[in-house]
Amino acid sequence: MRRRGGIAIALTAMVAAALASTAGAGSSAAAKTQAVGCKSTLKVALVTPLTGGAGFLGNDQLSWAKYAVKTLAPKYGLKISLITGDTPVEQGPAPAQTLAQKYVADKTVVAVIGPATSGAVAASSQVYRDAGLAHISPSATRTSLTKGPALEGTSAFFRVVPGDYIQGPTDANFMIKKGAKNVVVIDFQEPYSQGLANAAENVLDKKGVTTTRLSIANTVTDFSSFVTKVPSSADFVFFPTQKPGDAQNFAQQLVEQGKKAKVFGGDGSNDSTQFKVPGSFVSNFAPDITAIAYNKSLIAGWQKDNPGKAVGSFGPPTYLAVQVALNAIKRACDVGKGSIKERADVVRNVKRIFVKNSILGGDFRFSTKSNDPLNAKFYIFEIQSNGSYKLVG
Repeated sequence: MRRRGGIAIALTAMVAAALASTAGAGSSAAAKTQAVGCKSTLKVALVTPLTGGAGFLGNDQLSWAKYAVKTLAPKYGLKISLITGDTPVEQGPAPAQTLAQKYVADKTVVAVIGPATSGAVAASSQVYRDAGLAHISPSATRTSLTKGPALEGTSAFFRVVPGDYIQGPTDANFMIKKGAKNVVVIDFQEPYSQGLANAAENVLDKKGVTTTRLSIANTVTDFSSFVTKVPSSADFVFFPTQKPGDAQNFAQQLVEQGKKAKVFGGDGSNDSTQFKVPGSFVSNFAPDITAIAYNKSLIAGWQKDNPGKAVGSFGPPTYLAVQVALNAIKRACDVGKGSIKERADVVRNVKRIFVKNSILGGDFRFSTKSNDPLNAKFYIFEIQSNGSYKLVG
């Protein structure tokens, strides 16, 4: 059953994406065909939120992107300059559109890591596609970026993590396994949360779980008025935010109001330094990579470059995305006998990449059916009394 309260459909990203698909078409076509020499310094752009509520995510990704370029580029005989573009989630699609035009116009940019968020991908993918520029995301999970009739990504978009068509059902089935009968599902009026909320809610409804849908603006920080709308009988609040501090606030306010519901956050809230209310849950597209034996030396090298930093959940997939991009660039250089004739040559080589013993565990390759990783899955963690995350599903 479904009881809805306050459904909001955000059209801004879709309209912006449509505008982006036509903007700068001339410069895209020119940049697509300009050859670059592989002995020169090539640029790879990282597009991610470095500031704002999701800044933790982008800075984790940046640290691993830097380490990947530093350690892998020399192995492939490449000179790579990593450049960065900030896309604060609070500012919507505009920063991603501006950056896409900037990188398309620079012929030495031969691949993009990201965009990190689903809304940014939807707003810029067509611009990158028109320029033949591969963009490989380490964290954008919205289903429609790679699947479905209303496709928001393009053939030049790839991701090294699975989509919400896996995350939503995984989270919903876990809540059902835990005995959930009543679940509040929240979206934050932006592409990531809406897609994940829909995917989880559809499964819950089909399994006979009572759901209440709440829609909250992405700029809200005091959730007390929404916590009052959580039924006393609710078992879980599904909270697919990209700002873990918001998940922490909501969970604390549930406790303050005497509600028994546990917050279940998606991958965007997976940050043990910000979201640490015991008994809460989070899902993530990667396991704890520190538990994978062959990652020991790789992690040690990263920690040497990043003293005092803990291994997060968003950085390791970024290392893999850079690894895939550099492999594809090297292949394009080999085919072009020392030059990349057009940037689309990199795109054509991305899906051919195979990584043995990837940082995320096991061998990595893309599916033949979509630009998603083959056989990837989501993992579920429960927050312990000391704030640590324990793998439970």
